[in-house]
Amino acid sequence: MSSLRTHDDTWDIATSVGSTAVMVAAARAVETDSPEALISDPYAKLLVANAGTGVWETLLNEALIDKLESVDPEIAAVYHHMRNYQAVRTHFFDAYFAAAVDAGIRQVVILASGLDSRAYRLDWPAGTTVYEIDQPKVLAYKETTLAAHDVTPSVPRRAVAIDLRQDWPTALIGAGFDPAAPTAWLAEGLLMYLPADGQDRLFEQITALSAPGSRIAAETAANHADERRQEMSERFKKVAEQIGLEQTVDVQDLIYHDENRAAVSEWLNGHGWRATAQHSTDEMRRLNRWVNVPMGDDAQAFAEFVTAVRS
Repeated sequence: MSSLRTHDDTWDIATSVGSTAVMVAAARAVETDSPEALISDPYAKLLVANAGTGVWETLLNEALIDKLESVDPEIAAVYHHMRNYQAVRTHFFDAYFAAAVDAGIRQVVILASGLDSRAYRLDWPAGTTVYEIDQPKVLAYKETTLAAHDVTPSVPRRAVAIDLRQDWPTALIGAGFDPAAPTAWLAEGLLMYLPADGQDRLFEQITALSAPGSRIAAETAANHADERRQEMSERFKKVAEQIGLEQTVDVQDLIYHDENRAAVSEWLNGHGWRATAQHSTDEMRRLNRWVNVPMGDDAQAFAEFVTAVRS
């Protein structure tokens, strides 16, 4: 279990779990500017530029990555892997939404949306409404930043400013959500920040709000071996000190490492959904984005991408 998390902790975009959204956006920005990019997110760099997290903005700095190569090539490989993983993950869930709207779904809910820009950048059909749920300060930062650059959503976007540990279903319905309409849900970059019982409760709430034909996609929580996790954390800290990189947060301290966590596809298949799972390592290899990393031989250390349809 995380050593820094509490049942009522909160954050903005520069602290705790909120800061991890900056890392994800930075990786999307790097991918967008790369040759043969898997995704296009023209707003990611805007969202990262003034976030004030320090370490995650450095993902945009190629000179720093080169410096990492000279100090610890394996840690540099982890950074490259992290960038590629985020690109592949974004690509996978972008395709999930494209398939959902092609099937006629016009109600979308992005849970713990962070700096997700899909409401702004994807080609949504007319009649689509995108709901974003996250903590108030996180949503406010994104809205203020994009508005300052005259960026507006491509479809109606409704922000639901609430912690997922609170009564978010009532808040969502209050924002206009229709439980009788099929919905496309997304839980990306979320489950690892919930304890096992919190994950179960989240899926129970989603299921209760999901009309037949609804869809869900989720990134599962990876399970790194304790010894390997500690070793990599110490190496990151050592390298950060050597190159003068301020490490304001260790992501591993924010994650709930819960051995009793349910397998997402199994849970969904047992609760009225038809679910399939794609291992992220297979998807990375399929797209030629796999990078050999120290934990590469441990399948449990990498997430699955689960998609399901409500019966």
